[in-house]
Amino acid sequence: MLKKSLKYAAISPALLATLCTDTTLASGDGSDEPGFVPPPEENKLPPPPPRSISSAETLAACCCCPVSAMSRTEAKKPPRPPVMFTKIKTDRLEDWAATPNDVNNLLKSMKDMINANYVMEIKSLAEISPDPEQNPILYRSGHYRFSFTPEERAKLRKFMLDGGMMIFNTGLGSKPFYDSAKQELETIFPEVHLQRLSSDHPIFHSYYDVDRVRYRSGVGKGYFSYQGNEPWFDGITINCRTVAVISRWCMAVGWEDTENDSYQAYHSEDAKKLGINLFSYAVAMRAWAKSEAGKMKFIDADTKTGDKLYLGQVIYDGEWKTRHAGLSVLLQTFNQKTDIPVKYGLTELRLADEKIFNTPLLYITGHEDFRLKKEEAARLRQYVLNGGFLLAEACCGRKGFDLAFRNQIQAIFPEYPLKRIPENNPIFNIPNRITQLGVTAALSAQIGSPAIKPELEGIEIDGHYGVVYSRFGLAGGWEMTPSPYAFGYDGPGSIQLGQNIVMYAVTQ
Repeated sequence: MLKKSLKYAAISPALLATLCTDTTLASGDGSDEPGFVPPPEENKLPPPPPRSISSAETLAACCCCPVSAMSRTEAKKPPRPPVMFTKIKTDRLEDWAATPNDVNNLLKSMKDMINANYVMEIKSLAEISPDPEQNPILYRSGHYRFSFTPEERAKLRKFMLDGGMMIFNTGLGSKPFYDSAKQELETIFPEVHLQRLSSDHPIFHSYYDVDRVRYRSGVGKGYFSYQGNEPWFDGITINCRTVAVISRWCMAVGWEDTENDSYQAYHSEDAKKLGINLFSYAVAMRAWAKSEAGKMKFIDADTKTGDKLYLGQVIYDGEWKTRHAGLSVLLQTFNQKTDIPVKYGLTELRLADEKIFNTPLLYITGHEDFRLKKEEAARLRQYVLNGGFLLAEACCGRKGFDLAFRNQIQAIFPEYPLKRIPENNPIFNIPNRITQLGVTAALSAQIGSPAIKPELEGIEIDGHYGVVYSRFGLAGGWEMTPSPYAFGYDGPGSIQLGQNIVMYAVTQ
């Protein structure tokens, strides 16, 4: 039996080769590229660190005798608050220090606004520990084009996968920096899709609700003007935790309370709220990742005999893989529950692949908005009408995926409405009789109840459901580790409902 951990600790040789291949960027620092914005004119160098003196001794001033150490008589200073943010410095001072007091001012605002007392450090990447316990949030701000070395990428990858979070702030909206940050994250995580976070992402609701923000007028007048009012963060999300974000528009001048409406930046109040939300999200998700790390293991049943059931996970252009062991765990519990001699296999394929017609069950999930290509939508319609079964889930109950899926499925099956499946349908009765299911803490707080009646929607074709959809999260429960921000069924509820869906798919 082969035990597999869900931890991303092991990196395949192919991936190592990718990480160790230096990124090719345009020559120069980007200052001559379209969309470059120089550092603000009121640029000041960061203040020197405070002079430190040991609490055990002081210096006695005397004109007639040599200086000697004397014991302090005053009370000892309280312990230093823990480090939360580490600002990354580089050789180019006018770049990373263009807003020298950004993080310090954010920390002051955090103390005033939410009574959170933390400090920051300034370090180079070489000085930073890959252990998130030492520096939980890394912050990199700048205006110019940049690149990391292969060694730096490997260190940052380990840091983020072990629970740390990285924040890139695009100085005054400067496009070369923004493009560089995107390219670096895509190089560090070639297996994950970098995409814009929708306004329902927990980052925008972790403390304040900031799914709508106020921008300064410069955002609508720059090289890449933006007329919306939603915050713009791009992110890398792994196992329902966003490990890195890029702010397309500048937060730093807002943290510094710099008043200049021509800047491509958020208004100061909204910038501070976004900063506090980033802190709140990072702390909650790091604690969750730490407590759940290594809990989920599963066994490939390679030695079993019998019919093989394939679950095919749909690959699409977007964040198509949200959890990495949920399907395997579900199938294992299904075997245990039903004693059906099914040897399972998991495959990942695009809808344009002819192999989908040899796969009796397809599974599609995600957090964010997505669009199927025309040929993919046509192939999915053909697959379902030919008797195939599609299970869809809005992972963590996210509205971005929910809205996108509803729009797509209505366009694919205009003659078959997506409607709620009746409670007396076999899908709620075999092999588990389900009348109520427990829900996650976040959903419970929203609805005011720890349990709800099971809810599934489906498209019924010729008397059976060819599409079954859950707007509440399932996969986190299959792994028994739903995120603290998930709106979904709890672990036992998710597994029971998942077992019933699989039973329905293989018996109808």
